[in-house]
Amino acid sequence: MKPTLFVLAAGMGSRYGGLKQLDGLGPNGETIMDYSIFDAIRGGFGKLVFVIRKSFEADFREKIICKYEGHIPVELVFQELDMLPAGFTAPEDRVKPWGTNHAVLMGKDVISEPFAVINADDFYGRDSFEVLGKALTAMTGKSNDYCMVGYRVGNTLSESGSVARGVCATDAAGYLTTVVERTAIDRVGDEIQFKDENDATVVLAENTPVSMNMWGFTPDYFKYSEDFFINFLKEQMGNLKSEYFIPLMVNELVNNGTARVKVLDTTSKWFGVTYAADRQSVVDKIQELVNAGEYPAKLF
Repeated sequence: MKPTLFVLAAGMGSRYGGLKQLDGLGPNGETIMDYSIFDAIRGGFGKLVFVIRKSFEADFREKIICKYEGHIPVELVFQELDMLPAGFTAPEDRVKPWGTNHAVLMGKDVISEPFAVINADDFYGRDSFEVLGKALTAMTGKSNDYCMVGYRVGNTLSESGSVARGVCATDAAGYLTTVVERTAIDRVGDEIQFKDENDATVVLAENTPVSMNMWGFTPDYFKYSEDFFINFLKEQMGNLKSEYFIPLMVNELVNNGTARVKVLDTTSKWFGVTYAADRQSVVDKIQELVNAGEYPAKLF
């Protein structure tokens, strides 16, 4: 059974000021997401699921989904503030969505096979989809055994400023022990460093694995996520900015021994438009990959 690619795109409309400005960065106006989907198809994925906001469904079908028709089956699911477990009602003054793991929960009725979760606006690279596709195919029929792509931190930095990354620690067998969000990671001279909670400088080795929100799960993850979300809401409902993030759920399952998460190494270089100044650099990098024969000039 081929794995499914689940693309988190619910933040897209607000972040880009509507889909009309979805940025064309490839030589024929391709978006970063187009490259991910092209890579996923050749990495062995058999279905696409997008989670979006209901308000831009028509726009999304017309401008995005039509491109992939005939290449791979596509499904849409929706993330809205009021999509909560029975007995819970969203506070009237809450505007912020419930976070990435709430978005993942929206796929539970359409995904029954191993699946990958990615962000819509990150360029992940060909090797990462090959590595993840292979791992997910091997996970068919299993449960409590997940994976994530651990990028080498040196391959994920921005030339325009510092970045936030989920820094991963692993055991001797390569399984995740913790993922801790670190802000202001930057290259200073020959070193990659950040300031910890005590304002002490910590140096990271070039190939320290970091999470770029590229996960691999089996369908049992939905049930754990539903149960934990209820506890999360009981504790956090009054906090209008609280968010139910994937690493929160993953850490919970790893720490209580329910599941294990294999950290997969990749040679892929991540890039994205973290800062406005990054845009031209991303255009140039994509063009270099096209020139090198990694991608055709026109994807779809």
